[in-house]
Amino acid sequence: MSISLYEASIPVFIHSLTSLKHILEKGAAHAEARKIDPSVLVNSRLFPDMFALVRQVQIAADAAKGAAGRLTDTELPKYEDTETTFPELVARIDKTIDYLRTFKPEQFEDAETRTIAIKTSRRDFSFPGLTYLQHWALPNFFFHVVTTYDLLRHNGVELGKPDFLGRMPD
Repeated sequence: MSISLYEASIPVFIHSLTSLKHILEKGAAHAEARKIDPSVLVNSRLFPDMFALVRQVQIAADAAKGAAGRLTDTELPKYEDTETTFPELVARIDKTIDYLRTFKPEQFEDAETRTIAIKTSRRDFSFPGLTYLQHWALPNFFFHVVTTYDLLRHNGVELGKPDFLGRMPD
């Protein structure tokens, strides 16, 4: 049995973004229940040279939409990165999920071999689509999702592995 790049990406991104939304909602509820200024959590960092939670969420959303767009050679929507609150971050997740739901499996035909070029501040990369998804897009996405989880957990939000894993498909 083979799996398409659509199946290996879009449902995975949607599932984990849904979990991320739940994690953010628990963070907001925690701040409200404990009378903590929510901006303290939204701007928290694991270490001074790491991005704050708000940027972790923005990058996770960008990684998901970027992978879908690049693998299908579709123009990416531009998000302005202006979120500063939990509700705004949740809205960004919702917007990203809505975007991902517009993709169809047939758009991913031949995506395994499509050349994907990535420019970073350190260097430029060029991958075949399958390598890009397996070794760049998914690991990058999950890095930022789990860092968001870790930031909230570190700040006392009652989260566990089931929150990260989300509801298992039937």
